[in-house]
Amino acid sequence: MIDNEIIIVLSILALVAILLIIDKLRIDIIAILCMLALAWTGILTPLETLAGFSSNAVITMLAVMIMGKGIARTGLMAGFARLALRYSGNSQRRIVAVVSSAVGLISGFIQNIGSAVLFLPAILNISRSKKIPASSLIMPIGFAILLSGPLTMIGSGPLMLVNDFLIRSSLEPYRLFAVTPVGLALLFSCVVFFFFLGRFVLPRYRYGEDRELLQIKLIENWDLSANIRHYRIEVNSPIIGKSLEETGIWDKFNVNILAITGDQQPEYAPWRETKFKADQIISLLGKENNARNFASAYNLLPAEKPGKPKMLEDTTSAGFAEIVVPPRSGIAGQTIKKFGLRRRYGVEPVLLYHKGENIRGDFSDVEIAPGDIFIVHGLWDKIAEMKKGYDFVVITPFEADEKDTSKAWIALSCFIVAIGLALAGFSIPISFMSGAILMILTGVLRIDEAYQTIDWKVVFFLAGLIPLGLAMQKTDTASFLAGHIMSLVQGGHTFFLLLVISGISALFSVLISNVGAAVILFPMVISIANTAGIDPRPLALLVAVSTANSFILPTHQVNALLKTPGGYRNKDYLRAGSGLTVVFLLVVVTIFYFFYL
Repeated sequence: MIDNEIIIVLSILALVAILLIIDKLRIDIIAILCMLALAWTGILTPLETLAGFSSNAVITMLAVMIMGKGIARTGLMAGFARLALRYSGNSQRRIVAVVSSAVGLISGFIQNIGSAVLFLPAILNISRSKKIPASSLIMPIGFAILLSGPLTMIGSGPLMLVNDFLIRSSLEPYRLFAVTPVGLALLFSCVVFFFFLGRFVLPRYRYGEDRELLQIKLIENWDLSANIRHYRIEVNSPIIGKSLEETGIWDKFNVNILAITGDQQPEYAPWRETKFKADQIISLLGKENNARNFASAYNLLPAEKPGKPKMLEDTTSAGFAEIVVPPRSGIAGQTIKKFGLRRRYGVEPVLLYHKGENIRGDFSDVEIAPGDIFIVHGLWDKIAEMKKGYDFVVITPFEADEKDTSKAWIALSCFIVAIGLALAGFSIPISFMSGAILMILTGVLRIDEAYQTIDWKVVFFLAGLIPLGLAMQKTDTASFLAGHIMSLVQGGHTFFLLLVISGISALFSVLISNVGAAVILFPMVISIANTAGIDPRPLALLVAVSTANSFILPTHQVNALLKTPGGYRNKDYLRAGSGLTVVFLLVVVTIFYFFYL
């Protein structure tokens, strides 16, 4: 007869799974309800119920979120995005393949949740720069991160745990790269799967739901040009010594200069009296013919050499904004020339809506009235300065992502220190939290920024579900389920046995954490191996690898973290993850059957 506690836990488990599938409640609410149900039914004590908030997984996630923000702040991930785009071209399928491969190979040496946090800003940057929906990129790259864990024995928590378990069981542990063939095969399978089937299994793009379309809609509504071209001033150019106003760039050619780059840092939205010099690079915004006419008039050559301000093409750093002049604004009754818009804020006005008319080109002498609308282009942190005063109302929503490239090596060093401490044998949460605090102490991030970067919905989701794994162990529910399933396959073909073990591991990693699934199943597969006369080490390793197969629901930390930025629903994971799960099982079981047993 089944114990009453097992029935209660199975009922809560089934209810959680149903709520996650129908997707009517937020995932953190579901997790909190699960946690409270375990407490009110007496399955767990109050201390056990709240244990998830002090778990290694939650503390590690908090730390890597902070470090990920610190590294993103320095622009390192934007550099990675540009490098990836250089080799991927404009094809969406090729971009997904190249970025998934690059991120996956790097993630084999970093905990998967840390990789997801680190690379998310770069993925979003690629989405913006190539006008590809984030939902088409985030899920396949997130799955690649999960599947790259088996590249090394430190790529995921279960792989780190398996050697500890083998040593305690008087079995020989695996070396660092013992699992690499499996990881390479899985990563390759993931890339191929989404390259050929991505358009069928990924959620369809919905026009009004992508925040990046705000820029596209603004450009379309105001008939703006988003083309930025860079030209170098040759030593014989007639533009040398002239000011912006003297070139007739606005009224004659109808283009705007966004930046001038010389020996120093780029000068964004240069003042109208700025004089041009030889060897400078100027960044022009405007229609192709207009920009070419301007370049031809002044003997300018396309700038192919390094030095052009790439931040202008990085929509996480710069873009268009719609600005309204409110009553009692300081610019009302003045011209932008007299007000000094470029000098004050470092933005380039590209269009003025004045008295029902769109004015382009040179409108520096137009007297501004309350209710006028500017369309400006500039760095988001510069546009953010316009929101602080009373002269303008910025109606384009955005988040200014302030970058400090001078801290890049400091941030990277803090992250390397955290990884080094973990590899040296120190506790993973302590190692990563030490790296996060180092970033704060060295000025990469302020403490209030660190708090703001934490996705508390994900934190509560993990902390609320961890007690479910504890309840399954405490009440022997996990042993009850696995024991009954395993009894059905003992004595069958070895390939079928491996398939069932891998499938059960994947199922448990979806319902509870991957680490919890590994801890529950390690002892069981050792017993199965001894009964079947099979080497137990490969079966334990198979469990550790198979817990990465967590695709059909966003219960894994990586999927939970990427769910909101990708705008995914639970049914999206079910559709895309089901096919990949089948591929995963066949690849893993085949490799283990022929090469590890």
